[in-house]
Amino acid sequence: MQPDTVFSESGRRDWSSVASWTFEHPKTLYAWDGACVWIPCHYSIVNRHSIDNLTVYHNYKYDNSTKSYSGTILYKNLKIRDFPPRQGRVRFLGNSRYNCTLLINPVKVNDSGQLGLRMTSKEDKWMEPIGLNISETAPPPRIELPPEIRELRDVTVTCLLNFACFEYQVHLQWSLEEPAVTSTCLSTKTVSTQSTLTFQPQWTHHGKNLTCQLWDPTEQQLLSEETVWLDVKHAPKLKIQVSPTEATVTEGESVTMTCQIVSSNPRHQGVSWLRDGAPLLGEETPTLTLPQVTRKMSGQYQCKAHNDVGSEKSEAVDLQVHYAPEPSSVQIFSSPAKEGNKVELTCISLADPPPTNYTWYYNGLEMPGKTDRTFQISEVLLRHAGEYSCLAENSLGPGEVGQGADLEVQYPPKEVITVIQNRTPIREGDSVILSCTYNSSNPRVTRYEWNHLGFQDQLLPAGLTIRKVAWDTGPVKCAACNQWCLWSPPVNLDVQYAPKDVSVQVTPHNEIRSGNPVLLQCDFLSSRPTDVRFFWKKNGILLEEGKKLSFDAISPEDAGIYHCLVNNSIGQTSSKAWVLQVLYAPRSLRVSISPKDRLVEGRKAVLTCESDANPPTSHYTWFDWNNQDLRHYDQTLRLDPVTLQHSGAYWCQGTNRLGRGQSPPTTLTVYYSSATISRRVALGVGLCLATFLLAIWGVKLQRSWKRIQRQQGLQESSSGQSFFVRNVKARRIPQAEGPHSLGCYNPVMEDAVSYAALRFPLGETDAPRPGDAGTSETRGLSPNRDDTVTYSVVQKRQVGDYENVTPEVLEDEGIHYSELVRFGFGEPPLAQEGVEYVTLKH
Repeated sequence: MQPDTVFSESGRRDWSSVASWTFEHPKTLYAWDGACVWIPCHYSIVNRHSIDNLTVYHNYKYDNSTKSYSGTILYKNLKIRDFPPRQGRVRFLGNSRYNCTLLINPVKVNDSGQLGLRMTSKEDKWMEPIGLNISETAPPPRIELPPEIRELRDVTVTCLLNFACFEYQVHLQWSLEEPAVTSTCLSTKTVSTQSTLTFQPQWTHHGKNLTCQLWDPTEQQLLSEETVWLDVKHAPKLKIQVSPTEATVTEGESVTMTCQIVSSNPRHQGVSWLRDGAPLLGEETPTLTLPQVTRKMSGQYQCKAHNDVGSEKSEAVDLQVHYAPEPSSVQIFSSPAKEGNKVELTCISLADPPPTNYTWYYNGLEMPGKTDRTFQISEVLLRHAGEYSCLAENSLGPGEVGQGADLEVQYPPKEVITVIQNRTPIREGDSVILSCTYNSSNPRVTRYEWNHLGFQDQLLPAGLTIRKVAWDTGPVKCAACNQWCLWSPPVNLDVQYAPKDVSVQVTPHNEIRSGNPVLLQCDFLSSRPTDVRFFWKKNGILLEEGKKLSFDAISPEDAGIYHCLVNNSIGQTSSKAWVLQVLYAPRSLRVSISPKDRLVEGRKAVLTCESDANPPTSHYTWFDWNNQDLRHYDQTLRLDPVTLQHSGAYWCQGTNRLGRGQSPPTTLTVYYSSATISRRVALGVGLCLATFLLAIWGVKLQRSWKRIQRQQGLQESSSGQSFFVRNVKARRIPQAEGPHSLGCYNPVMEDAVSYAALRFPLGETDAPRPGDAGTSETRGLSPNRDDTVTYSVVQKRQVGDYENVTPEVLEDEGIHYSELVRFGFGEPPLAQEGVEYVTLKH
């Protein structure tokens, strides 16, 4: 950048303008005629003022006299801060603050030179120069190579063009058909288009040209190109020339091999030879000569050279030395062979060319039809065992019969048999001796196996002893073993034994009740011999013979422990004890009295209800001699103490879930004690005395009674039907009353009882009074008559005899009056001699 002038327009040096303007843009831009120029440009002003005017000059000059610039004006704004986007070929792509980017399209050759950007901002001014290099044709791109290129190492080359314009597209293309990456850069520092190519150079690229071409993709036109020579460093590349050309000779002929250096960068330094990868000592010349070759010289030949980059081997040359077959040998797969397996025999004979025909021999005899190198035996047998040999033949002639091979056929032991050494029959618990035998074996038998546990003697490994043989011992077999085992057919020991697992089967299976039919059947699991007999025992006593034991109607007496016995010629076996339980209601009940059935009163008596029942009696009921339920439900009835009232017959009733039963009556007799007898005698004497006194009192009472009757007659004849009662202090035994009498007696008050007899005589037209309604004789009379009677309440007091009678006159006989009022119709009845009394109790 430079100031617009060395001196300001006023003639002074303007240093402030130098410090306040900064620009960023490429110094020179390249293009060609017909292309375009994109000028990326940025500027800044320290005072941050925006520009007012922009003028683009081509090849501008400064006039000191006028203090102004002159030149071809390509672009200029006519108004302050008004920048037209395009003027002719020039486009202003910037703004008034920081962007001053320009585009010239199309560009011409005479546009080469200096462009000047004249910019003013208020009092500041600036002229910025930009160089243009416009050629008639497109310039060639520039190829950049790394310092060294080595074979098979990745290398990156760049094709660079100092041109880029968004409105003119170009394309860079490489002569190598490898993928490349093209990029375009348009910045204030760089304007370019480049293509990057990465590849692995081969030694064949050495000395070749690498070209980068510039193309116009729109016109499909080649604009320019650049070519460089590739210097690829690589190890020597070698090639062998052999004589004869096919490298195939007969044993005894000569062979010449020459190592040619096809390419080497830098130059190679030496040559050596290898056979089958091993160096040939002393052979370090480019030519290898092999006079009179032998079969041992056959193999892969290579030459080797090196330089500063490394060493390299040539491709191998296969030298084949032809010779007749060598003495042959036989290989057997596999031997020894197991009988029945497949066997393959192969004839081995070195020859070049390989043998084309073979002859096989078995135990020295030719085997017709066997002409291949190998033959198979699909299932080898013992007859195939023997010696095998062969003869090989190629185009140079037959070889020799070499050493044969023996085919060994192995097989498991044959005809293995298990032999019983005991005498038959064998019984349960006997010791059994068995032996294992066989016919032949290859290899020999080394061990024996048995399917049953037993004792094996080390001195006699083929034997087995079964001690105490079990009744259910299964078939026994043995195996004779070498590498393989062969089992004998199983041998049945046929062990004889008594019947096993004897059991009792009962029908019905549920509970058994008395009177039901029951069947017991004897079963067993097995028996040898099978001819058996059945027996039954009850409580250890033999009952009968037979498989079945039946009861048409079982009874409690049939209950017990039953066993079933089954025997054969070997022995007898009993079943487990089977308990037969018969269920029945209580029976045979009886009452037992303890200590005895005759007791003296005051003692203790225990009555027990004894019964026979299954299930046991669960409920008891006691009854006395009147069949009265005593409300006692235990098995025992205790009377403590026993009294005379307890004398009599007792019986009990027992119940379980099947029913009930009752006992016959049992009599309990209770005697008086001596104390009771004494009291009864005294009581009898007292009664006799009382009877005598009552007789005397009765006579007296009779006299008083007649007097009362006369007084009652007088009372009844009165209109008020009043009566009086003589107060009697002595107790009188009541006589038999008539049907119309009603009496009450209180024995508690014997010494204070007064009696009165009231009688209502019946007339011919009168009905009985209501007071007689309680007798049977008066029921059924007419209910229309009103016989309602009201009685006074009689109550004895301590001072007077009656509640409603107060004595006014003291009488010697103490007579109290009471009045009976009768409501009704009719005339009062007449007094009669026969008087009936109503007995009152108070």
